[in-house]
Amino acid sequence: MLLRNCAGGLVFWDDKVFLLKNEKEEWVFPKGVIRNGELSWEVAVKRVEEETGISAKIISTAGRTNYEFFSVTRQKPVCNKITWYIMSPLNGDFNVNQEENFIDGGYFNLEKAMQLVTHSQDRALLNLSYRTFKELATPQAV
Repeated sequence: MLLRNCAGGLVFWDDKVFLLKNEKEEWVFPKGVIRNGELSWEVAVKRVEEETGISAKIISTAGRTNYEFFSVTRQKPVCNKITWYIMSPLNGDFNVNQEENFIDGGYFNLEKAMQLVTHSQDRALLNLSYRTFKELATPQAV
C-alpha cells in the first residue's frame, strides 16, 4: 500500500464553507500531497490557492482524517493521511481550477454543505471545524 501524507483546508467565509466537485463527482475540500520537506500548513495554503483561487490564512488546526482507495493508475491501494486546517479567505473571490480536474465549486451554508460532502468523515470534520470557526470568530466577553 502506498502511504501519502497530505494537507488541506476548510475555508470558511461568514457562515459558508468552500467545497470542490472533482471529476468523480465527489464534493471535497481542497488538499494535496506533502512533498520534498514541505510543511503541512504550507501545502494546505498552497493547495487551497491552486485548486480554488482563494488566498486564505490559517486560523486553527482542524484535525486529521485517513482514507484508503484503489488507484487505477498506480494499480495498488493508497492511504491518504490528511492534516486539515481551518482557514479564512482574504476576500470572497474564487476560481475553480479545471486543469486540476475540478468541475465545480463554491461557498455553501453549513446545512447544504453537509448534504453535499461525499465522505462521512469529511462531514464530521466539517461539523467540528464549523463550531471551532464560530468560536474563534466570535469575540469573547471579558
